[in-house]
Amino acid sequence: MDSDPAPGSLGYLFERFPSFTQTFCAREVAALRRAGVECPVFSIRDPRGEPLRQPFEGLGETTYLPASFDDRIAGDTRFRREARAAQADLRALWGDESEKHRIYESLWLERACAGRGVKHLHAHFAGIAARTAFWLRRRGGPTYSVTAHANDIFRDEPPERLAQILESASFVVTVSDFSRRFLTEKFPQIESRLHRVYNGIQTGLFVRSDFPPGRPLIVAVGRTIEKKGFEDLVAACALLPDIDFECQIIGGGPLDETLNSQVEAAGLGHRVVIAGPKSEDEIKAVLARARAFALPCITAPDGAMDNLPTVIVEAMAAGLPVISTPVAGIPEMVEDSVSGFLVPERSPEALAPRLRELLSNATLARQMGEAGRLRCRRLFDIATTSGELLALFQRYGALAATD
Repeated sequence: MDSDPAPGSLGYLFERFPSFTQTFCAREVAALRRAGVECPVFSIRDPRGEPLRQPFEGLGETTYLPASFDDRIAGDTRFRREARAAQADLRALWGDESEKHRIYESLWLERACAGRGVKHLHAHFAGIAARTAFWLRRRGGPTYSVTAHANDIFRDEPPERLAQILESASFVVTVSDFSRRFLTEKFPQIESRLHRVYNGIQTGLFVRSDFPPGRPLIVAVGRTIEKKGFEDLVAACALLPDIDFECQIIGGGPLDETLNSQVEAAGLGHRVVIAGPKSEDEIKAVLARARAFALPCITAPDGAMDNLPTVIVEAMAAGLPVISTPVAGIPEMVEDSVSGFLVPERSPEALAPRLRELLSNATLARQMGEAGRLRCRRLFDIATTSGELLALFQRYGALAATD
């Protein structure tokens, strides 16, 4: 770029930061800091004590909002008066006071942003942090922008509230062409301010798999929730009784017991392991000795679905072929029959033959993995994605430029 970003005008607002399940957020902040953007980071909730909290570097200090505003409400007359007035507006706009903490948070942030020179906030997910930024802006506070991801736009937010949050934003980022089309169809009024920026990773930090000889390993990573399709993966493994292999499902979550029962009932205890959560370094080590990565995502009955799963990008960076499904933005990542395979949702009988191909043909797995690795470096490296985001901050005046 011809000019350098001026520090102090841009800040980030998260619901929880840094979060083990949202490593892409930490990578983005660190990349902007490396680019010279000294953006203050505010987090509504404190993740300290969260299991397997990652030792992220280059993030700087995070300012956490108070866990409770009771003392502020009781002892600060001005705060209490302003909160009551804003809550009346909240009731008129959103129908009740179930989001009253967004009012307290916006009042607190109004002063904090003024003290830090923050004139624009960027929030990841159109959820709690974006709602807080919305109320802060409604009070005349800093402008804001939002990166919209998956369930926050596909399912969680009521359409009328989501419309208000996105329309009030200076601009909106979303992480796939699929979700950009989705949002354009639902909210055509924001199309000119809606931009696709992929989530990025530091591709060079992932060791390329060496496809070791011996018993091949299939890896899957993600919370054990319905939309990940892990039950279909276990069912597909049961259709391969004549092949010796191992499958590790890493992540943990509410379906652990269900999956363990499925593994036991199918007699797969010697092949399929529900491995629970692992640190990022542990996952990298597993990827580096795997034959293939599988994530047969589905659209859940309540509309929940993945959009651009970061774990697929990480598997590509490790040079692994990926087997997934054509859900949301996944076809933008995995080129069918080039860097992996895309199979229909909820179809173990289609998934199993593709697993068989990669388990029995290390040469094919290596070729596909290399194609995916090169695609990952071209599209999903954090240097590229953070540069695109930085250009948007400057374009919309969220980050001033100096000569």
